Amino acid sequence: MPTDTVKQIKDKISILEVVTPYVKLTRAGKYYRGLSPFGKEKTPSFYVNPERGSYYCFSTTQGGDQFTFIEKMEGVDFKGALKILAEKAGVEIIASRPEEIGVRDKIEKLRQATAKAEFFYVENLSKESEAYRYALSRGLTQESITSWNLGYAQDGWRILLEKLATEGLSPKELAEAGLIKEADEKPGTYYDRFRNRLMFPIADTAGRTVAFTGRALDPADGAKYLNSPETDVFKKSEILFGMNRAKDAIRARGFAILVEGQFDLLLLHQAGFQNTIALSGTALSGKHIELIKRYADNLMLCLDGDRAGLRASAKTAHAALLSGMKVKAVELPHGKDPADVVSEDPKVFTSLVGSAKSIVEFFISILSREDGNEQKLLERVEAIVLPLVVAVQSPLEQNRLVESIARTLGSTPEAVRASLPATTELRKETVYDEKNESVSRGSGTLSSLQTRRELVLSTIKSYEGTELAKRLISEYSRIISLTHEEAMAHINEEPVSERALFESGLALGENPEASSGDDILRMFEIAFLVEEHKKVTQDLRRAEAVNDTEGILQATKVLSELSVRRAKLS
Repeated sequence: MPTDTVKQIKDKISILEVVTPYVKLTRAGKYYRGLSPFGKEKTPSFYVNPERGSYYCFSTTQGGDQFTFIEKMEGVDFKGALKILAEKAGVEIIASRPEEIGVRDKIEKLRQATAKAEFFYVENLSKESEAYRYALSRGLTQESITSWNLGYAQDGWRILLEKLATEGLSPKELAEAGLIKEADEKPGTYYDRFRNRLMFPIADTAGRTVAFTGRALDPADGAKYLNSPETDVFKKSEILFGMNRAKDAIRARGFAILVEGQFDLLLLHQAGFQNTIALSGTALSGKHIELIKRYADNLMLCLDGDRAGLRASAKTAHAALLSGMKVKAVELPHGKDPADVVSEDPKVFTSLVGSAKSIVEFFISILSREDGNEQKLLERVEAIVLPLVVAVQSPLEQNRLVESIARTLGSTPEAVRASLPATTELRKETVYDEKNESVSRGSGTLSSLQTRRELVLSTIKSYEGTELAKRLISEYSRIISLTHEEAMAHINEEPVSERALFESGLALGENPEASSGDDILRMFEIAFLVEEHKKVTQDLRRAEAVNDTEGILQATKVLSELSVRRAKLS
């Protein structure tokens, strides 16, 4: 999208106007402050800087501008945030190229077709229909059936096709929306994809229906559940069923419950577990994980307890752990799924959630009961459990789990550690960052010099044009031996985190004096001299190793000068 559209939006609506519908803000010096919208807290840690048009949440360590905020709160991508804010600002988004106009028109047609199909299915779900009776028999209330827009695809080959054709939608458009199919042996002949099924609309995070799951009503139907194919508006790897309804509860409760099916999800929501989401005919993907992490870093798996369910749990957990999430699992009674348990007694399910174990301890418990043969147990622990331990990103938690496994197996922590599979390589696997780009996970630790440098630069940028900023720039140039122009180029190019910018403003207040940055400069200069001393000491060692007299004299002289400068700061 054109950058001038973004600028127009930012010019028309301030970040305060964007944030205040979600957060109650009060003035706090040069900032505004409120309770974090991303989680529960009693002490406000969410700050907004109207001058910079940015926000930062200290409790969840995330920040950005108006667009980032809407992405997080509404669970949309940048284009989705752009559309929401453009409507709020009264700015028209104009496609600049013919192909963009064509894509936009096609997307609108797909949405229109899906919306009309949903309305038709809902209209067909009369209380006398077999589909309605089936939904009630599974434990759904009339309120849930209505609230979730369940529908009925009638038992006919061309009912939806003929209905939507009268509303101006062509077979080509309906096929592209995944609503009808072309007969394999009769090109140009189309029929309804969903027939004699209870229909569940699948919505994106903005609440727009993009696809369907149909549950067969005839026991003889080979496909019990049938999902829409992927389309330009429905990507299975990007959409989680129920996320549009669950995102606020996930954010508030701090974790998401992941189940496998639509009935599991609807019955859990009906019982009060509104932080539940479900997969739609696919494994948990990196994009799914990133979507969940917009709202919480904790995932609770509640998948079926059969062999297939356990395999799915292990695969899902491994991917989530590698991304830095904390993963637990609910142990369900044998032969029952979440829908069974919550239908019989919601209090029992509440108890199971409360006693959920970490995914590693969950599998250790399950495998220990299932495998009486000691050798078989060891093999399954090595195949299933140890890769999960390796995927855990916290060294302390990993150590705790190793000791727990050792106790369960009657072994030693050393033996368990020696059996960990390709630890180094696994921990280098890619994870997804907040912009859904693949990145290698690193230590993320800043050196003392980097930290002090960022503090100086963030203060300069927070108080741009003030006497304080001018003094910091002058001293920064002196400390690192750059001209004013070189220092300014360096300052402008060096990225500074939102957190550092807000910390500077909170520490120094609204109108700090020029001398307010003296302690910051002193600590930066000390850190700079320490690093320089290390570098020159290494130069001296190399010179001594090859008997480089000139090099030794030069390094010794520089070390002496650094020591004098360091002494003056003590």
